[in-house]
Amino acid sequence: MKLTQRDFRTLLPPIAATLVLFLAAGFLAWWSHSNAHEAGLERDRAADGKNRIETRLRQFHSEEVDIKERGVILRRLQDSGILGEERRLDWLEQVRNTQHALRLPGLRYEFAAQAPINRTTPSGYAWFNSPLHLQMKLLHEGDLLNALDRIRQEARALVIVRSCQLMPPANAGERREAYMPLNADCHMDWLTARQPTGRN
Repeated sequence: MKLTQRDFRTLLPPIAATLVLFLAAGFLAWWSHSNAHEAGLERDRAADGKNRIETRLRQFHSEEVDIKERGVILRRLQDSGILGEERRLDWLEQVRNTQHALRLPGLRYEFAAQAPINRTTPSGYAWFNSPLHLQMKLLHEGDLLNALDRIRQEARALVIVRSCQLMPPANAGERREAYMPLNADCHMDWLTARQPTGRN
């Protein structure tokens, strides 16, 4: 069968319509693909934004917990007397109370002048040391441990025992008494911390 020019004219509208439909279908396919791509980008941007927000919330929560924990530690240090000015009169009274409570036969003590340990710390607090030279007469060795333990627990400072020497009386060989107290000679550091002058 041979197509004539008249047949071509008859077929031209359907062919043109088919081409238009193909073009329309191609445009719609491109448009939907472009929209899908844009939607994917928007979804990725939204997911990225959500992840950033969740990360910041986690950081905020972590910082909040850290601040609360630091606040608890700070309150404990303040309540214990470690933070703040030295309380020398309270310390002297506490040492005397330890002697009376444990019934120590003799006790001598001397606090040296307070001196800074360091000038700068990461926390912004400066530490100070008030050295104590403590001499005690003891009924037995256990009194030394009891006295040191009582002082550390009740002190309104951080107390560190640097050295402690336990000795018999100087003339123990010559004297023959039933009661012969032991001598203890101790050096201790009483530490406190406070913000440097000029800080709030």
